[in-house]
Amino acid sequence: MSFADDIELRALPIRQAILEHPFVMGVGNGDLEVDKFKHYVLQDYVYLIDYSRVLAMAAARAPELDTMGWFARLLDETLNVEMDLHRSYCAEFGITTVELETTVPSPTTVSYTSYLLSVAHQGSFPELVASLVPCQWGYWEIGDHLARQGEPQDAPLYSQWIQMYTSPEFTELAETIRNLVNRLAERAGPDDVAAMGNAYLTSLRFEYMFWEMAYNLEKWPV
Repeated sequence: MSFADDIELRALPIRQAILEHPFVMGVGNGDLEVDKFKHYVLQDYVYLIDYSRVLAMAAARAPELDTMGWFARLLDETLNVEMDLHRSYCAEFGITTVELETTVPSPTTVSYTSYLLSVAHQGSFPELVASLVPCQWGYWEIGDHLARQGEPQDAPLYSQWIQMYTSPEFTELAETIRNLVNRLAERAGPDDVAAMGNAYLTSLRFEYMFWEMAYNLEKWPV
């Protein structure tokens, strides 16, 4: 059994909790309150900024040129394509660029990105890759799950979100990092594989918390 198959099996309760989360289900049904989704896309924007820093670290630390190139291309796409698409998508909800640029990261966003940056700086390269899988593969899994249920016909912007994460381009990205983490695990010792598993599970728990944060409109209490 591959690393990804094994850790996904062990993490099945968390993955199922994500698919059944009221935020995710609300997107799929088309009845999620717009203010909750706006809170999500604002927080996702500031998340992407530190996520890009993690990708830069991954490119710098990759031991092989092809892996270095893949992360470098993903960084370029994220900074110069996805961020622009994110701004355009947010504009559909009436969110201005000024609002995006002045968004205060929520406690969960700070915690999640701080964890990823910590792994990028202090963990091994295989741990770094494992910590990114729940975001990249997980979004494809959510999109695929919702698409199979049928896109919400009365909520075109939510349908667009689902289509984004089931597109051929994103599917290829998700498959690439899943294949990469499996290759790294095959060459790693037992202790390193265990550390990779912990990195994956921690990020997956943060993914769940990110949906919670969005659904509950989390802000700093003081």
